[in-house]
Amino acid sequence: MNKRETIIALAALAAVPRAAMAQAAKLARIGYLASNLAGSGPVHLLEAFRQGLRDLGYVEGRNVVIEYRDAQGKLERLPALAAELVALKVDVIFAPGTQHALAAKQATTSIPVVFADIADPVARGLVTSLARPGGNITGLANLQTDLVGKWLELLKQAVPRLNQVAFLWEPGYLPERAQRDLQERAEAAAKAAGVRLRFVEVRGSADLDKAFSDMVRARVDALIVWGGIMFIYERRRIAELAAKNRLPGAYTMSEFVDAGGLLSYAPNIADNFRRAAGYVDKILKGAKPADLPVEQPTKFELVVNLKTAKALGLTIPPSLLQRADRVIE
Repeated sequence: MNKRETIIALAALAAVPRAAMAQAAKLARIGYLASNLAGSGPVHLLEAFRQGLRDLGYVEGRNVVIEYRDAQGKLERLPALAAELVALKVDVIFAPGTQHALAAKQATTSIPVVFADIADPVARGLVTSLARPGGNITGLANLQTDLVGKWLELLKQAVPRLNQVAFLWEPGYLPERAQRDLQERAEAAAKAAGVRLRFVEVRGSADLDKAFSDMVRARVDALIVWGGIMFIYERRRIAELAAKNRLPGAYTMSEFVDAGGLLSYAPNIADNFRRAAGYVDKILKGAKPADLPVEQPTKFELVVNLKTAKALGLTIPPSLLQRADRVIE
């Protein structure tokens, strides 16, 4: 090799790291703050988010890197994991639920944060208003407080002689003001439906057995399960307790019905996760979270578990089955 060829070869070798760095610089970095990817959390939601990114042209390892931080069911770890993502200087943090977004808010006021499933982001202090978030956080809300009347309507169709319905809920899941608002709306919906509502508190998974015993002693005819992430983790146990105590239930997520619950009418959370990828895309292209209004669910679904209905001795009216988006047999 002559001197000229040697110089060219050395120049080419020196260029390789710079080219690699230039390629790496084009990679968008997304922090994914998860609560339990490998455990009892609904992992299909992760896939919905990733599919949303793929639909927008993002391919992991090619033009985007996702930094996963998983609390593995221990929500108290979320603040430290959010801080790790901030230290990595990711471009945007996807913090889907309430506890995730609160942890991210505590960790940063500059890195954009996107959420996908929060009952009341204004009451939680995450955004100033739905139309004008006003800070570094935005996303999709899940305003289920307006659905109590719908759940009662469905239960009345499915359960003959419905007189008393238990409202299983997790105190502290919402701020005090929003909690009072939920109770008032639920009571108004029950009065309009002509049924009595009995609030049953569950502060942790250890309270579930007692809660169901209390409902049986009170002779409730059915239950509504409304709560936070603890209920999602315990959805199979809740469905089993409802079956054991012969209590038809209406649920806030179809995952409860997949686990054996009777029926659900709720926003399609997987659709919210997919749509959240659109927020991430806009932010990566320069949009500011403060300028991106919080959106509400656009896709709702009714899911009915016929197998559970038969086990409870219930006959689901054909009119209700015809309206169902999915029937489990």
